[in-house]
Amino acid sequence: MNATVCKVHDAMLDGAKDCLLAASPFYYSYKPTLIAGIPDHHLALAGPIVAYWSLSLFFHFLDISGWKWLDKYRIHDSAEVQSRNRATRSEVVWAVLLQQVIQTILGLFWLSDEMKVANHSGQLQAIAARLQPLVEWAVDEQNAGHVLSDLVYYVYWWAIPSCQFLCAMFIIDTWQYFLHRLMHVNKYLYKKFHSVHHRLYVPYAFGSLYNHPVEGFLLDSLGAALAELLTGMSTRQATLLFIFSTFKTVDDHCGYSLPFDPLQLITGNNADYHDIHHQTIGIKSNFSQPFFIHWDSLLGTRMTRRDIELRKQKQQKAE
Repeated sequence: MNATVCKVHDAMLDGAKDCLLAASPFYYSYKPTLIAGIPDHHLALAGPIVAYWSLSLFFHFLDISGWKWLDKYRIHDSAEVQSRNRATRSEVVWAVLLQQVIQTILGLFWLSDEMKVANHSGQLQAIAARLQPLVEWAVDEQNAGHVLSDLVYYVYWWAIPSCQFLCAMFIIDTWQYFLHRLMHVNKYLYKKFHSVHHRLYVPYAFGSLYNHPVEGFLLDSLGAALAELLTGMSTRQATLLFIFSTFKTVDDHCGYSLPFDPLQLITGNNADYHDIHHQTIGIKSNFSQPFFIHWDSLLGTRMTRRDIELRKQKQQKAE
């Protein structure tokens, strides 16, 4: 039995700590740092940078590979990147590096370097106390202890962390949708800040964080920091969130509609969806990023390829 608690009534048994250590899930490590010699808060800052350039270089390799079988998956012809974009690749690289320096400095102040020792036993006991009346009401006395211990295990190690992660994704999406939309609606904000990102009419992977420094700080860095704060994540949870959101952001700008890319399969907010936003016809649509499209759907700013075709057909008939 993968129980975290041997038997819970009013308190944990004397052997609860040993039981906890034996039953913690595969993803959890009791080591003081995940990587020897690197504090976890440093890993939380370095991880997204490594993720950004690793995935970007992968897609850049695809861009320069010359493989013909990739042509059917390219959203735009490679020549379009050179002819239609108004920022050079060197300008993009330097702007991204500047944003990553800023987010690293923010992270050094934001993330604590103190090693927090989680009171697992106390938290498990508190959850058990809340769940015990429900379990004793629903299950016979003979099996109540086993059911309670298993339930506490899954709530503590799986349900709560999963809810924290999903809530953090929702917070990032909400923050970015409304701020992103504001930067399009307000002419000053668009001209002063957001127009920098739209110099990439044809987006590509390592241009995903090509922004004005102020926008990069407000939209990306601050949004992620607020998600980590409001959900009460640990530093290690935040590391996973930051790396995953970075992968997703890069993938959304990669320029490929790949049927075998897991990041493009999990939601409708993918490279093709975001590419529409970078085109003239869709610049006031598809503000959602980087995870889901619910805000676009709810607030009427969603545009699909089908919508574009219908609009073109109406224009042709009008002519």
